[in-house]
Amino acid sequence: MTAPLADSTSANAPHGCPAGSDHDREVPEIDLLSPLTIRGVRFRNRIAMAPMCQYVARDGFADDWHLVHLGSRAAGGVSLVVVEATAVTADGRITAGDLGIWSEAHIEPLARIVRFVESQGAVAGIQLAHAGRKASSDLPWKGGAGLLTPEAGGWPVVGPSALPFDDGSPTPSALDKAGIDGVVAAFEAATRRALAAGFRVIEIHSAHGYLLHEFLSPLSNRRTDDYGGSLENRLRLPLRVAEAVRRIVPAELPFFVRISATDWTDDGWDVDQSVVYARRLKELGVDLIDVSSGGLVPKARIPVGKGYQVPLARKIRDEAGIATGAVGLITEAGHANEIVTGGDADLVFLARELLREPYWALKAQQELGAEPAWPISYGYAVKRRAK
Repeated sequence: MTAPLADSTSANAPHGCPAGSDHDREVPEIDLLSPLTIRGVRFRNRIAMAPMCQYVARDGFADDWHLVHLGSRAAGGVSLVVVEATAVTADGRITAGDLGIWSEAHIEPLARIVRFVESQGAVAGIQLAHAGRKASSDLPWKGGAGLLTPEAGGWPVVGPSALPFDDGSPTPSALDKAGIDGVVAAFEAATRRALAAGFRVIEIHSAHGYLLHEFLSPLSNRRTDDYGGSLENRLRLPLRVAEAVRRIVPAELPFFVRISATDWTDDGWDVDQSVVYARRLKELGVDLIDVSSGGLVPKARIPVGKGYQVPLARKIRDEAGIATGAVGLITEAGHANEIVTGGDADLVFLARELLREPYWALKAQQELGAEPAWPISYGYAVKRRAK
């Protein structure tokens, strides 16, 4: 069911180095600037814009801010632009400012973004999400606290078990079998809407302590039915969602899953379980695991540092035999290039660094010895000034 992942290198010389057999042992055939083909989609390089919540939508609708925010990074040279966590149900939003895709009316504002992103040579992707017990939160710049009542602007939340995220968070209602079936149906409907909007990469969010991750981790899933207890049971809902989404996504389009590879705390979800999960996802036709970590519990001790999640991506890539994306404190072009050339990951997802520098990918091209592919309206002026 899984299509082969092609590296598209035969017609592309290595970047930033002279051609010739003398360099074959020194220069990797694949680097950060090499194109990548997954199923029927070609990515112009290995640099992706990670989904980053903006929290400024009204009733789930994308607007001019989202167009400019996402479109500028497409013009800035990344190969893949992934729209932020987009809620499959209204009560699955983290905050009232989250994007949504629970209504047919959400399609056209998203399609507008897709059209511009694709016009700039990038591929448009979207992350489909349900926040679970971490829903009904205030905006982060207002403190991000849980909103416990309708009067405070909150709404009822759900999860695998009636365990709140934190002391000040709303207590979720444990989903029954009908509720679980409803979650699967919501992801199916959202996938159809995303495809109608023109997205060519679909990613489901099973990381950062949101609903699917909550089912995976024994710290948040205390169920005693078919959806809790053993690893096989905890995998059941995420795998049902993945299988349902893959059935809908056309065979020529890639399907990604974002995971938290570890909870960074004792007795929680860990990288060995993530390897098992990734293998099962591969069997269902998932093409790439977008490897993040944490988010399930508020007081985890996370060893944050340069590229701190890259070893997790490497382990999953090696042991599950599936393509991975690396993310987390990757800021330098040389480091990003080493991640690809060293075989740690197939894509490098940039997040906050792209907020600081929308043209990071173009500058990386120059730093790595390639000709920056400026948009035509900028390029003639930039190149003339450089002379």
